[in-house]
Amino acid sequence: MNITMGITAGLSFLLTLLIGKFLIPELRKLKAGQEIRRDGPTWHAGKAGTPTMGGIMFILGSGVAVFAMGWELMLRGVFVHLYVYLFALIFGLVGFVDDYRKVRQHQNEGLTAKQKFVLQLAAAVVFLCLMRYEGILSNRLRIPFVDAAVTVNWVVYLIFAAFVIVGCVNAVNLTDGVDGLATGVTFVVMVFFAAAAAVYAAAGQALFPAALAGGLAAFFVYNHHPAKTCMGDTGSLFLGGAVAAMAFAMDMPLILIPVGVIYIAETMSDIIQVGYFKATHGKRFFKMAPLHHHLELSGWSEGKLVAVFSAVTLIGCALAWAGIAAWY
Repeated sequence: MNITMGITAGLSFLLTLLIGKFLIPELRKLKAGQEIRRDGPTWHAGKAGTPTMGGIMFILGSGVAVFAMGWELMLRGVFVHLYVYLFALIFGLVGFVDDYRKVRQHQNEGLTAKQKFVLQLAAAVVFLCLMRYEGILSNRLRIPFVDAAVTVNWVVYLIFAAFVIVGCVNAVNLTDGVDGLATGVTFVVMVFFAAAAAVYAAAGQALFPAALAGGLAAFFVYNHHPAKTCMGDTGSLFLGGAVAAMAFAMDMPLILIPVGVIYIAETMSDIIQVGYFKATHGKRFFKMAPLHHHLELSGWSEGKLVAVFSAVTLIGCALAWAGIAAWY
């Protein structure tokens, strides 16, 4: 399985790299440029026009790799890698519609928050029902670091799980605000899931995160500062779907807490900022939210942000590994 994972990651890396060579010029021709939020850091204005929807390259690259390397598993009736990819793809399609509307209207607004929420919640419910039907998902919440679990009523569990998925997807989306940031952080997360699935999970579960890790490594070639392309909501919602799907496909949703420490910090900074602003009638807790913008305005470079946030994620993943080791 380790050899298969390596080949899958390598194939995805090469395919994503190749697709990028053709995709970026086409996005430029289509004038699919990034629209910059008006209240963002002033120096981000220089990013306006950077081709967006670049996430298409790692979506395609990882998808081809998963299908190419996973056909034998499917012949044996193992489809979990396919389910996870298709689930993430649904979120990627929601992001694509959002990006396309932004590009067509030349503003930083696409689908409404309500439209996104309904589509994401529907996708989450379908995925969870499928995981339960296949016998992959249980209603036992395993607690990291201790050999214990809490059994939850199925209806309560599915409601909880659906909202966790939607929250996770949007937290990853929120992290995509600096060149290479969501790419670097999620690369580390996917390496963790690939390794954990290879050691602890059933056959096939390591295939998708290995493919996506390879695709993200290639995408970083185009996405590091100064970025030649942005992943857009197409890419960030796909990544959010991938992170959430892997946690539930491996039946360990609470592991998202240490693994997704950066995603959580970014989301909490946004919540704190909005809550503090309303409570104090206009005062700000952070210089700007989410957290990466606050640190930018505090003098951090984009390269430093990517390095530090990825390192913090690596520490979170190491803690998560220790947490799941207690279960086996």
